Amino acid sequence: MSIRPFRDINRRETKVIKVGKVKVGGNNAISVQSMTNTLTKDKKNTIKQIQEISKAGADIVRVSCPDQDSSNALKDIVKHIDIPLVADIHFHYKRAIEAAENGANCLRINPGNIGDKNKIKEIVNAAKNNNCSLRIGVNAGSLERDILEKFKEPCPEALVESALRNIKIIEDLDFVNFKVSVKSSDVFLSVKSYRLLSQKTDYPLHLGITEAGSFLPGSIKSAIGLGNLLMEGIGDTIRVSLSDDPVQEVKIGNEILKSIGLRNRGVKIISCPSCARQGFEVIDTVKMLEEKLSHIKEPITLSIIGCVVNGPGEAAYTDIGITGGGRDSNMLYLNGIQTEKLANKEIVSKVIDLVEKKAEEIQNKNK
Repeated sequence: MSIRPFRDINRRETKVIKVGKVKVGGNNAISVQSMTNTLTKDKKNTIKQIQEISKAGADIVRVSCPDQDSSNALKDIVKHIDIPLVADIHFHYKRAIEAAENGANCLRINPGNIGDKNKIKEIVNAAKNNNCSLRIGVNAGSLERDILEKFKEPCPEALVESALRNIKIIEDLDFVNFKVSVKSSDVFLSVKSYRLLSQKTDYPLHLGITEAGSFLPGSIKSAIGLGNLLMEGIGDTIRVSLSDDPVQEVKIGNEILKSIGLRNRGVKIISCPSCARQGFEVIDTVKMLEEKLSHIKEPITLSIIGCVVNGPGEAAYTDIGITGGGRDSNMLYLNGIQTEKLANKEIVSKVIDLVEKKAEEIQNKNK
């Protein structure tokens, strides 16, 4: 099969850290994260949601630990999940220590919010003793008072100064197993902040447009912001922040990476918007295939095009292709080669069967 040409992305060279079994930074694959919205102390529902997030394709999951019941719950939660867990900590340094001791693989902290350097030292010691990494999380909405007074408002220089200050605090404690984020709900502020920070440090960067909003606007904002940075080679792990089911965050994050060739996981569907030329109901067909093929993890490309204008051309670059034809007669392509005609009612079942067989072939090949 012919390979569609693409532009190489030269990723920025960064240090490598470990978040549990996942390596972040360097030449390692860019990981996708999400965060639970259950009460962490509600262990049953938290475990259930983490498992759903993992099944959707997340590499790392984060949970909030606002109280001792939550941080203690991690001890049981980690026994039932197979994905690295990050404990989100704000203000309460003891929660960070408890989280590290109870199985968290990473602690998300803002040293500026913790305040006292002795407390920060205790957190770092807990991380060292429990093989736990850190994320220094700077947010435009919670900058240190003196930095905000200096710059008058959140700006790239303010976010980066806060990040560099907190990096030094952690480095001075002889700890380098951490990543950094400088998030804002404003796309331009976030992009400019990450660009500036990438020039100042070689620690791995966690990308995100924080508090991006509901599904549609949040997905668009995240795709624009994260996409711009990723295409410039900036970013080592990402989280799409939506006011929606965390599973949707994972799906959008994976689609962003797939769309620019930085991830090759699951079925990638190329489909037309449909028009009066379509030989079958493209939109309904694509929706059904997305749902019924969501369990496939192997990288497979699929083109679903309603007519012959672009169908054969797209099929030339995909593993499996369908091109709409007249009178209930559509063409199936395998590796760009015409193989047989399909009636409309056959399309979904035939494609599912072919994709599952292709996935099995890939699995056997990789054994």
